[in-house]
Amino acid sequence: MLERYLVALLVKLVAMASIASVLARSNRFKSALMRETRTLKQRVVLSLWLSSVFAGSVATRVVSRTYHAADLGLEGSLIAGLLGGYVTGLLSGVLISLPAVFIAHERVTMPLLAGIGVLGGLLRDWAPDPEEIWRFTPFFDLNIYRFFKESRDHRRTAFHLLFFAAILVAEFLRQTMGDFFQTKEIFYLTPDAPGWPHPPPLTILALYATTLFAVAIPLKIWNNARNERKLEEQERLLVEARLAALTSQINPHFLFNTLNSVSSLIRTNPNQARTMVMKLSAVLRRLLRKHENFTTLREELSFIEDYLSIETVRFGDKLRFEKDVAEDTLDMLVPSMLLQPLVENSIKHGLSSKVEGGTIRIRARRGKSRLHLLVEDDGVGIAEARLATVFDQGIGIGNVSERLKVLFGDQYRMWIESQPGEGTRTQIEVPELQTDLAAVS
Repeated sequence: MLERYLVALLVKLVAMASIASVLARSNRFKSALMRETRTLKQRVVLSLWLSSVFAGSVATRVVSRTYHAADLGLEGSLIAGLLGGYVTGLLSGVLISLPAVFIAHERVTMPLLAGIGVLGGLLRDWAPDPEEIWRFTPFFDLNIYRFFKESRDHRRTAFHLLFFAAILVAEFLRQTMGDFFQTKEIFYLTPDAPGWPHPPPLTILALYATTLFAVAIPLKIWNNARNERKLEEQERLLVEARLAALTSQINPHFLFNTLNSVSSLIRTNPNQARTMVMKLSAVLRRLLRKHENFTTLREELSFIEDYLSIETVRFGDKLRFEKDVAEDTLDMLVPSMLLQPLVENSIKHGLSSKVEGGTIRIRARRGKSRLHLLVEDDGVGIAEARLATVFDQGIGIGNVSERLKVLFGDQYRMWIESQPGEGTRTQIEVPELQTDLAAVS
């Protein structure tokens, strides 16, 4: 019956969609799809991926002798050539045909599928851009529409029309060879197969249309997977770029003031000038290590001490530093350059305008799987009206908050408490990160 034949064609499309969906869930397969240029080894690996699946579809048909629509060998060979080129297409065609050759003794299947794989490689070479392969559509009218719409460059539309024709030619070759050898040497899905009644000629059109869609469906599914991977990669690169930009925001005034202090000390106190240069060298070396997103709290505090030792030369006894850090927090990971902007703000806005100077305190504690950090000063404080917008107005504080948001999302807390004339407290809570996660940097 006609319905039996059409159901078989429909099952064929469902089988192809299922195979494509299963492969699209593999990260390794998606990584292979992302490459447009491949080494010989990578082409072989891609061939093995595709061959293992499509050879399985051929084996299902051969062993069961019932599920004729499961055989997707021709479509798989063509797709392999399209994605990987001649080597991938030729090797895949040979491997996919093995169940038919050795189990069903269909000896013509191997040269046919190998040739179809090479045809796919030819199509890949003819493509004006490898991305055009992923834009293929099985709708002939849409290809014609593109031809007249894209009047500036007919190469793309011509390729899609050639792609369309090549699939039809591949199916025509299978049908022609099938009619010549019957079912003894090659398998082909035909309405004239033994036990099937002869349907109207229109079913031949359905057969060719099914082959077109069977090639287009996995390309569309895998292209969606590629686009998702590209978006993820772009988001990752964007995050890295934002982190690099935020980390590299160095206050030039600190460098200028330090060099001026060194210049004045060279004549009056050369030893102290030498020490200050060494401290500045350590600070700059740390600032230039932009590739590190995380560091241990121990290293962060060491950097703060070098930074404050330079500022102490400028401010003298007016600047004091106290540290209250729990021992079990020293090896915890924190974002690089997390504390320096906060300490710099305390000096610049809290203590520099205070005649008698003041003290900066840093505290660190662990609790409930979180790391609690506090930077406190007893400077002039922040007015209540300005405190409400301090994250938007302060470059240093805004920088820290933005970096924490990029790194931890909504898993962090940062808040500021201040009273005019009494000082400012900046507190941060972040998830505990062990030192074995340093690889994330």
